Amino acid sequence: MSAFDFGDRSLKSQPLCMAAFEVAGEIMSLGQSPWRNRRVGYITGGRFEGPRIKGEILPGGGNWSETGEGPDGAAVGAFDARSVWKTDDGALIYVTYSGRTLIPPDVSAAFRDQAQPHVDPSRYLIRIAPVFETADPRYAWLNAVMAIGCGERTTTGINHYMYAIT
Repeated sequence: MSAFDFGDRSLKSQPLCMAAFEVAGEIMSLGQSPWRNRRVGYITGGRFEGPRIKGEILPGGGNWSETGEGPDGAAVGAFDARSVWKTDDGALIYVTYSGRTLIPPDVSAAFRDQAQPHVDPSRYLIRIAPVFETADPRYAWLNAVMAIGCGERTTTGINHYMYAIT
């Protein structure tokens, strides 16, 4: 067997949840420092729902993102997001995620154009790797979940479609 023969080790996924994050107000740009161009957006609320979990995204978290320029003038970015979720049955879950974006120049312009509230998500890339932490025994299974997600910008924030990797 070759070292590159993956055999039957393909990754599979199961839908975990869709999280609709609300971000009110402007995304604050801190500008270009000697190291990066940092932007900060604060989570003002939201909802999440999936086959085994649902509830509200509590206000107070945020995304401390970095942006730069990628291929063909596209905006590239990295996420550093943190939030607290409360399930409908009262459990608290700490959710963090890192991720990457690739936004072509025409899509960046469309995002800034109020006359275009929706931009087809196939025209840009938003990918995340969420990690979950909870002390609630009913949701202890989340502590072991390896997840990935894809994002879609909305008029009030962002929707992340998250999948558990099995």
